[in-house]
Amino acid sequence: MSTETLTAGRRRRAPLWGGRFQELGMLLPSLALIAAFLLLPFLSSFRIALTNERLIPRPVPARFVGLDNFQKVLTDHDFWQALWNVARFTVMVLPVQCGFALAIALLLNQKLPFRNFFRGLFFLPAITSMVVVCVIWATLFQYPTGPFNQIVGFLSFGMVQPIDWLGDPAWSMPAIVLLSAWQAYGFQMIVYLAGLQGISDSLYEAASLDGANRWQKFWHVTMPSLRQTHVFVLIITTIQAFKLFTQVNILTQGGPRGTTETVVHYMFSAGFVNQRLGLASAVAIILFFIVLAVSLVQRLVVRDRK
Repeated sequence: MSTETLTAGRRRRAPLWGGRFQELGMLLPSLALIAAFLLLPFLSSFRIALTNERLIPRPVPARFVGLDNFQKVLTDHDFWQALWNVARFTVMVLPVQCGFALAIALLLNQKLPFRNFFRGLFFLPAITSMVVVCVIWATLFQYPTGPFNQIVGFLSFGMVQPIDWLGDPAWSMPAIVLLSAWQAYGFQMIVYLAGLQGISDSLYEAASLDGANRWQKFWHVTMPSLRQTHVFVLIITTIQAFKLFTQVNILTQGGPRGTTETVVHYMFSAGFVNQRLGLASAVAIILFFIVLAVSLVQRLVVRDRK
């Protein structure tokens, strides 16, 4: 091979390697932030979970306890009750929140007057602080004279007694589901709007030529075209559901009788109330792998099969 050929090959490869280094340099700030605020704390939680470290350091240094914290968590009835409550909340909130978000997205995707204004209005709950939302809804749930009980009494002509929305074990979780779905549906609505706007009008025109009505267009054109959007929304909503904390911490504190206790609230109580930082770290690691497993299973079940 001649010297000219080798030189030409080096010249062709030089811009490629230069571009790669330039791309890496642009990614380094983001990678450094991810490592500092996500990766390193996550790895540190593994170390803490293997010790009996307390939130407030004691004169006696923390000692290595191995897998004792994981054993305590996995044999604690309260943890399994919290996990069951989170699973129940997830199953209840997914159809309500995602279904409502899809319905609003379909409505706002039409050619309506002041469409952009209504899009911002319907997205408003998603950018409202959950603490503020909980305070407002606590007033709506007030027993026995709150607005919701007034509505129930009016619609039933006084035949239904006032409901203790947050104090009755049968109604406490549905109340949390309703609040959570209303506050967070805006994000899923925006995702669905983006998916709807990506569907070609030619598909609907072809369906019209075949004599399809509005329902048939939705079921045979819109829903299949939103398949990847459904997957994304389902996984994101599930992850958010497993992180349920603020609503429970403000409104019920895990009650009544543990029916709204969640894994994150259990972890909060272990780490910040009981100051058992090692135990709380073990709960965080277990929750991470549970959410990861659930997300992978969802992805495998609902992914496209060509």
